Amino acid sequence: MLRLLIVAALLIAALLWYLLALKRQLRGISKELEHTAELNYNRMVQIPLFDRDLTEMTAALNRCLERQKQFKLTAERAENNLRQSVSDIAHDLRTPLSVIKGDLQLMESEEQLPENCREYVKICLEKTDLLRQMTDDFFEMVLLESDPAPAVCSSVNLTNMLMNLIAAHEGNIRLAGLTPEIVLPPKSIFVMADAAFLERMLNNLLSNVLKYADGTFRIVLQAEPECGLCFENPLPPDAEPDPAQLFNRNYRGSRSRSGGGAGLGLYIVRLLAEKQQAQVRAEIRSGIMRILLTMRPADTQERKEAP
Repeated sequence: MLRLLIVAALLIAALLWYLLALKRQLRGISKELEHTAELNYNRMVQIPLFDRDLTEMTAALNRCLERQKQFKLTAERAENNLRQSVSDIAHDLRTPLSVIKGDLQLMESEEQLPENCREYVKICLEKTDLLRQMTDDFFEMVLLESDPAPAVCSSVNLTNMLMNLIAAHEGNIRLAGLTPEIVLPPKSIFVMADAAFLERMLNNLLSNVLKYADGTFRIVLQAEPECGLCFENPLPPDAEPDPAQLFNRNYRGSRSRSGGGAGLGLYIVRLLAEKQQAQVRAEIRSGIMRILLTMRPADTQERKEAP
């Protein structure tokens, strides 16, 4: 009887050891899968196993991972080919568009051109400029999406850049019949940014205001509580943009608005913000749309070195 009890105890102990070892192996496989996912599935599950069923399961998992890796590579190749095609098309369109615009400008300068034809030429010039802008936006979007590297940032005087932007677009603001209100802090604000990227962002944000603003708009530059800009403008009755979708690719706040381009302006703003570790968001309250751009402030030493 005692022998039976001893044998039973040994069997139970062996079973418990086996179950604990099996549990450790399963935890090991789980950790391996997490590690594999972190490396974009570019590795297989690698762990020594003592159980044949676990070994077969791991082999099946590795086969699934290999197929997933192949699907991922195929999707990446297709996406890269599509981006390259868009980039090539956008690049190839620039030359004929420049030629078309030049010919239209020559026609517009003809003194004997009938007045009704001159009006048609003017419309064609406007549409050519719009098509050129859409082409440039597509080209820039492809470049930004295909380059995951962050921007090389340095100290930039955001106050000066904003004032230069308003001065450069004074004519467009007047043509749009808008009255701007610019609120500046007593001291210049310096931020960490790529100057060219930041200028592009501000141009796109102002262009968005000129498209949607009704009568007036407001730009507030602030250092606290967050360092950045706030673009505010009342919305026309027919515009109902969704703040959650505003920075998505090809989104348009008003589908009835004609001549609005490809809807890439704010999407490019988001891409540029991400490259500079900045944040951009939108909100609508009581018919007022606010787009808030938050930048990293430059420290004292960087401000001294900035131009």
